[in-house]
Amino acid sequence: MQQTYQYAWIIPLIPLTTPILIGVVLLLFPTATKNLRRMWSFQSVLLLTIVMIFSINLSIEQINSNSIYQYVWSWIINNDFSLEFGYLIDPLTSIMSILITTVGIMVLIYSDNYMAHDQAYLRFFAYMGFFSTSMLGLVTSSNLIQIYIFWELVGMCSYLLIGFWFTRPLAANACQKAFVTNRIGDFGLLLGILGFYWITGSFEFRDLFEIFNNLIYDNEVNSLFVTLCAGLVFAGAVAKSAQFPLHVWLPDAMEGPTPISALIHAATMVAAGIFLVARLLPLFIVIPYIMNLISLIGIITVLLGATLALAQKDIKRVLAFSTMSQLGYMMLALGMGSYRSALFHLITHAYSKSLLFLGSGSIIHSMETIVGYSPYKSQNMVLMGGLTKHIPITKNTFLLGTLSLCGIPPLACFWSKDEILNDSWLYSTIFAIIAWATAGLTAFYMFRIYLLTFEGHLSVHFKNYIGKEKVFFYSISLWGRGASKKINNNFPLSTMNNIESFSFLKKKTYPIDDNVRNVIRPFITITHFENKKFYSYPYESDNTMLFPLLILCLFTLFIGFIGIPFNQEGLDLDILSKWLTPSINLLHQKLNNSVDWYEIWKSTVFSVSVAYLGIFIASFLYKPPYYSLQNFHLINSILKRGPKRILWDKIINSVYNWSYNRAYIDSFYTRFFTGGIRGLAKLTHFFDRRIIDGITNGVGVINFFIGEVVKYIGGGRISSYLFFYLTYVSIFLFVYFNI
Repeated sequence: MQQTYQYAWIIPLIPLTTPILIGVVLLLFPTATKNLRRMWSFQSVLLLTIVMIFSINLSIEQINSNSIYQYVWSWIINNDFSLEFGYLIDPLTSIMSILITTVGIMVLIYSDNYMAHDQAYLRFFAYMGFFSTSMLGLVTSSNLIQIYIFWELVGMCSYLLIGFWFTRPLAANACQKAFVTNRIGDFGLLLGILGFYWITGSFEFRDLFEIFNNLIYDNEVNSLFVTLCAGLVFAGAVAKSAQFPLHVWLPDAMEGPTPISALIHAATMVAAGIFLVARLLPLFIVIPYIMNLISLIGIITVLLGATLALAQKDIKRVLAFSTMSQLGYMMLALGMGSYRSALFHLITHAYSKSLLFLGSGSIIHSMETIVGYSPYKSQNMVLMGGLTKHIPITKNTFLLGTLSLCGIPPLACFWSKDEILNDSWLYSTIFAIIAWATAGLTAFYMFRIYLLTFEGHLSVHFKNYIGKEKVFFYSISLWGRGASKKINNNFPLSTMNNIESFSFLKKKTYPIDDNVRNVIRPFITITHFENKKFYSYPYESDNTMLFPLLILCLFTLFIGFIGIPFNQEGLDLDILSKWLTPSINLLHQKLNNSVDWYEIWKSTVFSVSVAYLGIFIASFLYKPPYYSLQNFHLINSILKRGPKRILWDKIINSVYNWSYNRAYIDSFYTRFFTGGIRGLAKLTHFFDRRIIDGITNGVGVINFFIGEVVKYIGGGRISSYLFFYLTYVSIFLFVYFNI
C-alpha cells in the first residue's frame, strides 16, 4: 500500500501528456496531425483510464485501511518562511478523483463523435487534457497555496472551454462573464488564504487545522477577523459553485459545447467550491457564523435555482439552473455539518446530471438534422416535441436521469437527497420546508423538460417532398395555439414571427417570436453524408455518443446503493461511511450506527409523494399536444371572469416573468454595477480630460501668451532696457518707503 501511495503524484501529470504532444506534433507535422486527429481522442481516453484505475486502487486500499497519506517536499525556504508542495490522499481526494476520471472518460468518448466535424477538434482535446490535469491537481493539493494555483488554472480552462466557439458573440460574452464573476470570488479566496496564514503561520491543512483549533479553544484570536477571513475563503467557493449571488455566469456558460457542460459545469468544476468547503470544514465548523452563512447561502440557492428553471426554454439552461439548485443542497448540507450527506449527493448528482447533459447534447444533435434549425433553435424545448419515436435510446436514458434527479427510488439521487432533507428537519424547520418544497419544484421542471421534448406527435402531412411543394407543420404550446399553413418554396422563414397566438390567460393576442413552440417548422429532407441516407425526421445519435449514456445509466441506477445505511448487527457499515471514516474522525463527528428503518421509510414516503406531486402537476400542464389545452380550458371555466381569474392571471404571469427573466438579477447587476462602473469611468475620463489636462494645457497657454507679450518689449537697445530698469526700481523704492 505504501508503494502505491508513493506514486500518487503522477495522477495529475498523466493527462497533461495529451496537450503537450498535440502542441509539439502540430508544430512539427501540422498536416499529418490534422489528418490523423482521431487518434488523439483514443490517447486522451487511454490516459484518463489509467488515472481512473490508479484512483480506484487507491480508494480500495483506503477503504480497507482507513488511512490518510500525505507527502510534501520543500519548494521555497527563507528564514522562518517555508513553502511546501505535495499531495494529500484522503477520502475526499479519492472521491473527487474517481468522479473526474469516470465522467471525464465518458465525456471524451462522447466528444469524439460530437466534435468530429469541428475544425478545432484538436484544440478541444488539448483543452480537455489540460482541464483534467488542473482539476486533478486541485483535488490532490496538500496546502492552500497549491489549491489556489490549480484553482486559477481550472478557471482559465473554464474560460477557454466556454468560449471555445469564440467567433459566436454570445460565447465570447459568456466566457468573459464567467471569468469576471469568478475573479470576484477568487480575489476573496486569496485574501482569506493570506489571512489564515497570518493567524496560523501555515498553509498546510494538518498544521492549519490543529493550530487554528487550539487558538479558538484558547480564545487567542480575534473572532471578527477570523470570521472575515473564513467569509472571504467561502466567497471563492460561492463563485466557483455558482451560488447566490455569484451564480449569474453558469446559465450563460451553456454557450460552450455540450460535452463541456456535462464535464465541468455539472460534475467537476462547479463541484470545486463544494470540495473547498468540505476540505476546510474542520476550519469552518468551529466558527458558528460561517456555518450559518454557508447553510443560508445554500438554501437561498436551492430555492432560487429551482424557481429560475421553471420557465426557461433552452434545455441546457434549465439543466444549468438545476445544477445550481442541487449544488445548493450540497452547500446546505455542509452548512448543517452533514459532511457525509453532502459528499453522497455530490457523487450521485454528478453521474445523473452528466447523463442529462449528454442526453441533451444528443437531442440537440438530432434536432440540428432538420434544415432551418440554427444551433440556437435546436436547444429550444418549445420547438421540440414528439421525439420519442425517433431517438428512443436517448429518450429512455434521459428519462432515467430525470427520475433520479426528481428523487424517485431506487435511483441514485433519491438516497442522497432524502438524507439531506431528513437532516434539514434537525437543523431548521424553515430550511426544511423550503428544501422539501424545492424537491417538488425539481420534479416539476425536470418533467417539464421531458414532456416538452419527447412527448406529443410530429404532425407531418406531406406529398412529394423532393418536388417544388413543401409542407410545414406545427406543434402546440402551453402558452398558445398555432395554426398550420401550406407554404411554397419562396416562403421566408423570418415571416414565421408574425403568427398570432391565443393566450389562455388573457383575451389579447400576442405575436409569437421564433422562441415559442408553435412556430411553423419546415419539413425538408436532409442528407447524412456519412451513411448516404436521406432523413426527414430527427434521428438517433451514433453508437459512440450512445455508449456513454448507457454507462452513465448504470451509475445512475446503482451508485446510490453505496450509501444505504445497511449496518445491522454482524454486518459492517455502509461503504460510503466506511470510506469517509478518516475524514469524519477529523471533524470529531460520530457515525450513527443505529438505523431507525421506520423513520427512514416514513420520510421516504413523504419525499417521494412531494416528487410525484410535482410530476403530476407537470403532466397536467405540459403533456402535449392536447392535454394542456383541455386543462387550461378547465381551469378557465372554473375561474371564469372575476377576481379569482384576475388573481390567477397575475400569479401565473408574475411567476413566469420572474423565472424567464432570471429574477431580474442580471438586469440589476447590469444597471447598478455595470452601469455604475461605466458612469464612474466617464466621470474619471471627464476629470482627466477637463481638469488634469486642463490645468496642464492652461499653464502652457499662459506661458505662451506671456512670452508673446515679453518678446515685443525687448527691442535690442540698451537705452530702452536701462529706462525700464530705472522705472521699475523707482516704483519699487517709492512703494517700499511709503508703506
